[in-house]
Amino acid sequence: MSAITPGMVCGHHHLYSALARGMPPPPRQPTRFREILEQIWWRLDVALDAEMIRWSATLGAVEALQCGTTAIVDHHESPSCIEGSLSIIADACATVGVRTNVAYGVTDRHGPDGARRGLAENERFLRAGGRGMVGVHAAFTCGDDTLADAAGLAAQLGVGVHIHVAEGPDDADAGMRLQTLARDDWHLVHCVYLDRELPGTIAHNPRSNMNNAVGYARPAARPNPIVLGTDGIGADMLEEARLAYARMREDDVLTSPDIVWQWLENGYRLFPEARTDRVTWSYPHADSAWHVAFTPGMRALQVESGDGEVLLRDGRPTRVDLDEVLAKSAEQARRLFAML
Repeated sequence: MSAITPGMVCGHHHLYSALARGMPPPPRQPTRFREILEQIWWRLDVALDAEMIRWSATLGAVEALQCGTTAIVDHHESPSCIEGSLSIIADACATVGVRTNVAYGVTDRHGPDGARRGLAENERFLRAGGRGMVGVHAAFTCGDDTLADAAGLAAQLGVGVHIHVAEGPDDADAGMRLQTLARDDWHLVHCVYLDRELPGTIAHNPRSNMNNAVGYARPAARPNPIVLGTDGIGADMLEEARLAYARMREDDVLTSPDIVWQWLENGYRLFPEARTDRVTWSYPHADSAWHVAFTPGMRALQVESGDGEVLLRDGRPTRVDLDEVLAKSAEQARRLFAML
């Protein structure tokens, strides 16, 4: 006997990180959050080219399907390959059968021209009919003018802003800087150090926050709608929910996994059509918050789209050759590691 649920929604991902596993160690051992960004992720994103982006997104989408995830909100950065990058990601995921909402993370880390090109990529993709938001890396890597430009572009195009907010102490003043800009359609990621209420949906990423040692965001205490994301560490939403519950219970022994289950449900606000997808699980109670909270190792056996197309059968994608995806991804990972 197996349980059947709708497709899962990943509320915040970095598909470009799919190739990062096994990457060479950083030049220096990072000891603070900003050093983790500088020594690992900001070195990786600047090395990305179009082929790396394509196969990283393809691999990430395949792995998402294997975890029953059929929709992803992605936040992307590739400073050496900005133009067209959002289309590469969206097209790669669509080929696999995974829906996406994508954004390019604008930042001033690469000067005014880098910020301008990032805004232009968001605008190009959205005006061409792409599904997404205007991306901003974080307030602490953007000047006030860039934040205002991003907010203005989003309002002009009728979409929200997808931005990391107060993830670490370096961004602790994000709330103050964003309070006159944020709107209900904004997508606020992390909010660990957020010191005030901001409008928008909060994407909670417990595994990433623990991995970066930035602290606990206490999302249940916020008035905002909460969704669950992975911040680039795969797209296994039942596993993320299980960890989210354990982390929340460590903070409050009276809490319930039903709260985390509601966070998963909130993902359908972002992708209503994912409700029509059907995921068949290896465990007969994968549709129960209390079972999921205490049962590791559940696997998606089959995934069907809303129109009945089988996208995953016996754990393998049907639209793409899994062996080719793994081989091509490994090839691009080797290229990436050589550059690092």
